[in-house]
Amino acid sequence: MKTKIVYLVSLLCALTFATSAFADSEDGFYEKDHIRGFISFGADYRGMFDGFNDYVNTIARINPGHMVKDSSGKAERYSGTLKYAPFDDWYVGLHLNIGAQYKQFLTWFNINLTPTQISERPAETYNVTGESSGNSEKMPLFDVKWFSYGVDWMFAWKLFGEHTFINLIPAVGFGFNLMNFHMASNFAIGENSNYVDLRDRYYSTMDMSFNTELELRLEFDPIAIGIYGGYRHVDYSDLEVEGKLVEHGPFDTDNNGDTWFVGLRVTWIFMSDWQRKQADKL
Repeated sequence: MKTKIVYLVSLLCALTFATSAFADSEDGFYEKDHIRGFISFGADYRGMFDGFNDYVNTIARINPGHMVKDSSGKAERYSGTLKYAPFDDWYVGLHLNIGAQYKQFLTWFNINLTPTQISERPAETYNVTGESSGNSEKMPLFDVKWFSYGVDWMFAWKLFGEHTFINLIPAVGFGFNLMNFHMASNFAIGENSNYVDLRDRYYSTMDMSFNTELELRLEFDPIAIGIYGGYRHVDYSDLEVEGKLVEHGPFDTDNNGDTWFVGLRVTWIFMSDWQRKQADKL
């Protein structure tokens, strides 16, 4: 947790520095009337590394049982078998990029979203049995779901020049990501004498991310079409629910959420103030 706090403070410091640097434009740091804003939309195929896929399937489909109280108020653990389909090791990522270009340098915020992945419930309820009494109870079942979203601050360079028709653009960035899980039922998490019950809701954890990519772009100014691919690392924290950590199997520390990806991006590049002035002279 301390690592993540330091990381977020560093990110805020970097943003403050960048803002201050651009504020010095009147002193000649750059020609601000040559800056071009842009916006792009992208979608990609994302392959999960084994550790990430195991993490999602283990945490989202966890089944620690239930604590059921009898008429005297004594709690007993009940358990049963669940049959949910595992999540695939790939998914579609959606992206909105908002940024600016100055000559060959580009920087933008990559707002990314993983649409909700669903493993449907096999029935409305399932049978559980008391470990001591052998009594039977019915417990509700929900669809098991997960999705994520986040923002990366990206930096890139056009290798073949500012206005070339074909360009190769390497980029690197960092940011944060939120992972959200909806479990299968109202499970009890914790020791028998000190537990909490999960509710019918999403539980989230925030994580830091590191992103690298390479784009092959065709530019038909002001529109550009690019094919890109790369690698994204997310350092997933232990999931906390109702004030307790979900500790299960090997996932008792920070977890690897790495993906590789390949996708398509369409970009609209706005005119700079300098270009508008030149157009007005014609």
